[in-house]
Parts: sequence; C-alpha cells; structure tokens
Amino acid sequence: MSQTTLPGLALCNNAMLRRATRKLGQFYDDVLAPSGLKATQQGLLYQIHIGNEPTMGAIAAALVMDLSALGHTLKPLIRDGYIETFSDPADRRIRRVRLTSQGRIKLEEALKLWQVAQQRFEEMFGKEQAASLRAALDEIAALDFDVPPAAS
Repeated sequence: MSQTTLPGLALCNNAMLRRATRKLGQFYDDVLAPSGLKATQQGLLYQIHIGNEPTMGAIAAALVMDLSALGHTLKPLIRDGYIETFSDPADRRIRRVRLTSQGRIKLEEALKLWQVAQQRFEEMFGKEQAASLRAALDEIAALDFDVPPAAS
C-alpha cells in the first residue's frame, strides 16, 4: 500500500478502483488535451466509429451507461460537429449515431495522442499487466450483480 492510501480505502474494492480510475483518467485526459477532447469523448467517438452507425441503446449498453448520461455526454460532440444523431430508417423511434467528416478528422488526431498515453501506461505498468488488467476489468463489467451468487 502506498504512503498516500488511507488505510480504510485499501479494504474496499470500489474505493480503490475509483481511486485508480481517477488517476488514470486524469493521465489520459492530460495527454489528449491538445486534441480538445477528454478521454471519455475520444472513447465515445471510437465506439461510434467502429459501431457502424450504432443505436444509442447499443452504445449505452457497451459503455455501461444509462441513456440520459449518454445523451449528456454526446451533447458537446454534437455541438462541436463531430457526431450527428438520426432516426433509424426501419424504426423511427430508434436513434442512431454517426461520425461526421469533422468527427473522423478529430478522432484521427485524438487516436495519435491516445496511442502515446497507451504506450506510456504500458511502459510504466507493464504490457502484460496492462492486458491482464483490461481482461479483469472486462470480467467485472460483465458480472450481473442483480443475480444472487449460487449457494455453496
């Protein structure tokens, strides 16, 4: 345990995860700052890019967000002309999202900076450890905390 960790935090998975998330998030935000995007915005642009005009619901599910939080996060990207929303041609009730040409340019710029952050993190933490961390975090995100564990 580091000198700056309060003893009570070390016993709580949630507190330690949030602490690490804030630290790593700030690092990625700092590296991405020249692009004008936050790391969350860059990640969202990338998900939209690879999602082939995904639905709002699909993006929210992939990022474990509710639709209102997603809508709040999308507003500045829409305002800045990086993405646009539109009705699904087959079902007008469904909203889809796509990058604009300006959004594709911004994503390219941000991905170059993201690569710098990614490489620096892996140099500091270790490439294999980083891959293991991503796998463990993906497993955690896939857990269904609403289902009680099986009795032993």
